[in-house]
Amino acid sequence: MESITYDRLQETLYYEVMDNGLHVYILPKPGFQKTYATFATKYGSVDNHFQVEGQEEVKVPDGIAHFLEHKMFEEPTGDIFATFASHGASANAFTSFDQTVYLFSATEYVNENIQTLVDFVQNPYFTDQNVEKEKGIIAQEINMYADNPDWRVYFGLIEAMYQKHPVHIDIAGTVESIGTITKETLYTCYNSFYHPSNMLLFVVGGVDPQEVLDMVRSNQAEKDYKPQGEIERIFEQEPEPVGEARRESKLAVSLPKCLFGFKETDVGLTGEDLLRRDMTTKLMMDLLFGSSTALFQKLYDEDLISDSFGHEYNSSPQYAFSAIGG
Repeated sequence: MESITYDRLQETLYYEVMDNGLHVYILPKPGFQKTYATFATKYGSVDNHFQVEGQEEVKVPDGIAHFLEHKMFEEPTGDIFATFASHGASANAFTSFDQTVYLFSATEYVNENIQTLVDFVQNPYFTDQNVEKEKGIIAQEINMYADNPDWRVYFGLIEAMYQKHPVHIDIAGTVESIGTITKETLYTCYNSFYHPSNMLLFVVGGVDPQEVLDMVRSNQAEKDYKPQGEIERIFEQEPEPVGEARRESKLAVSLPKCLFGFKETDVGLTGEDLLRRDMTTKLMMDLLFGSSTALFQKLYDEDLISDSFGHEYNSSPQYAFSAIGG
């Protein structure tokens, strides 16, 4: 176990890389009653074309990362949510452009809940029947978001900015794309992206770092993972100009929605450089457009914006964009 001490914050972060490549981070918070844990894989909606080192190139249907997230909660014994609830934990998950995250919060049975979190994510259960059943559930979700004005204006903006990069594709895919997903494609994606070397476990709360790390180390030692090579994400070259300078959609809403976007062309940053730009850009946008700024108050007093006005910044080594409006 190694540690990083942040003197200004008066905190110490403990971490260890397991023998199978899993990165584990523990941030103890003495006196805190609630503990939070996330188990994340570097796999999101943009990863629809890839090649694992030493294996064949693979292209999968849009929306499969989100579909896989849904299916992970189903086990032969039933719904994993019930297991978390029996130990007083609240569990959830989400899929973004470049990651899928499984999480829980709890005030008791923390070690048991961490074991449950790690075990269910590392134990997929896909059948032809449960995959077909899930298609109908996710199709309903897709159709619901198609009528959501906030979602429509947000993804309409991204679709207008990006021409080739899959960031412009809805995270859930389309009804047509998910209709082609099979248990075989799910297992292909799972085996490629849910290898421990592509994942990270983070625990924060009133926990003993050594105890948690010993438990996770023991848990992983009982599982057999073969070494896996690097994963190459394959993307088409994205043109620098936006695809459309302006896009309008008509929905039955009482209050119009409007977003402005800025597509960055200076991409390719990784690691600390990427994190630094992400943090400074978000700080700058908050100083310029936040709800406590003079500009926000002026626009609000002139009835040009509502409480929904806000800003967002997304970045990765392959793309970066800002969105402002509401």
